[in-house]
Amino acid sequence: MENYVIEMLNIRKEFPGIVANDNITLQVKKGEIHALLGENGAGKSTLMNVLFGLYQPEKGEIRVDGKQVEINDPNVANRLGIGMVHQHFMLIDTFTVAQNIVLGSEPKKGLKIDMKKAVREVQELSDRYGLQVDATAKISDISVGMQQRVEILKTLYRGANVVILDEPTAVLTPQEIKELIVILRTLVKEGKSIILITHKLKEIMEVCDRCTVIRKGQGIGTVEVSETNPNDLASLMVGREIHFSTDKKAAEPKETILSIEGLTVQDSRHVDMVKSLDLDIRAGEIVGIAGVDGNGQTELIEAITGLRKKSAGKVTLKNQDITNMPVRAITESGVGHIPQDRHKLGLVLDFSVGENIVLQTYYKKTYAKGGILSFKRIFDKAKALIKEYDVRTPSHLTKARALSGGNQQKAIIGREIDRNPDLLIAAQPTRGLDVGAIEFIHKRLIEQRDQGKAVLLVSFELDEILNVSDRIAVMFDGKIIATVDPKETNEQELGLLMAGSKLEKEGAHN
Repeated sequence: MENYVIEMLNIRKEFPGIVANDNITLQVKKGEIHALLGENGAGKSTLMNVLFGLYQPEKGEIRVDGKQVEINDPNVANRLGIGMVHQHFMLIDTFTVAQNIVLGSEPKKGLKIDMKKAVREVQELSDRYGLQVDATAKISDISVGMQQRVEILKTLYRGANVVILDEPTAVLTPQEIKELIVILRTLVKEGKSIILITHKLKEIMEVCDRCTVIRKGQGIGTVEVSETNPNDLASLMVGREIHFSTDKKAAEPKETILSIEGLTVQDSRHVDMVKSLDLDIRAGEIVGIAGVDGNGQTELIEAITGLRKKSAGKVTLKNQDITNMPVRAITESGVGHIPQDRHKLGLVLDFSVGENIVLQTYYKKTYAKGGILSFKRIFDKAKALIKEYDVRTPSHLTKARALSGGNQQKAIIGREIDRNPDLLIAAQPTRGLDVGAIEFIHKRLIEQRDQGKAVLLVSFELDEILNVSDRIAVMFDGKIIATVDPKETNEQELGLLMAGSKLEKEGAHN
């Protein structure tokens, strides 16, 4: 008999009109990192929400250390030593790290909360697992990577022996991912077991012991990672062969579509994040911007799209000065924008998929007469785009928040491309998506290029930048410090440039 710390046997979970988990079995050994792999919407998070007590299954049983248990809420899961770090963090911005971690389990001194003891305990726990978290820092002042460590600490503070991580690397920089992998290995050395919900094959190969694959709500099987490879895992996940390199012909750039001259942009603290930047993008090419998060990429996109004021410089689109135009005027002049945060900037989550698809065009004559919307036309359009972009949704009336990340992204991309923009800005277009959705989106970006559009791709995924771009502009400290040909560079060289190595060389000559 194997020594399983967690067994989920023949789990079935239904929602109205959908079977999210259809008879799935998952068995996790003590002291292993176990990947749960599947496409967006395959049922991975649902299965883990059942284990964590957020959902109750219609059928099946759960065993912890060989004993059958009923987990009807997260407090029961915590008592059984199961902790979960959700994809969207559950932290209170205005509280400190220590306050967030001990919330609901505060150490007391008489009737009062003993915050000094809380800070001490959190700091000791952080040091023990090499998490390097400052217990007194405010959540709003720390990076996303640090916030994730706080979430991990929260589970450890409650005595978790099994830690579930839901898409933990979706919002991390390459450096933070490396640091997280070190932390996971430390946790396993300490006797913890980890369940990693992911669709990133590279990370599974690097850090996981075994991998259970789910496809369309069904368990496909469990494999030893040492005995498989990324291609086989991808085929198991999507049910067909996946091409990791993007097929495309050489670019044929034509006239300049976007011209940026001497652009300076400040962030909300009035610090210059984009510094006197110049950049041209021509019709028929994809320009990729590579850079570590926080080097001005977000502010650059916000300045081009009108979401942030410019301090200096000029932005021209097809010879028209759009520098200080309002957002709608910029959009209508021919700019499509796939934003990096699809929840905050891409969708109104409580609107239906159909309503979201016309967010940029609802006021036009096609959909509105005398201020009254024609929902028949709106929903006819939505149905057509849902079909064309393979948005998997029960209906065009389904709320956007009910869709998986990949399907939300496809709806945004369909909306933006359908407007036929001259410049398409794609910011982190495949963040948090599975290989099938990534392949689909890359093809669409290349189609736009081949139709003579200018495409600006901003991504932290170096393989995406190398694969899709025709030119790569490396951004460091608010400036473009190098422009390279993807065929003549590699991840290693790009990584060095992103760390500012070219600037250091130049500094040595001065």
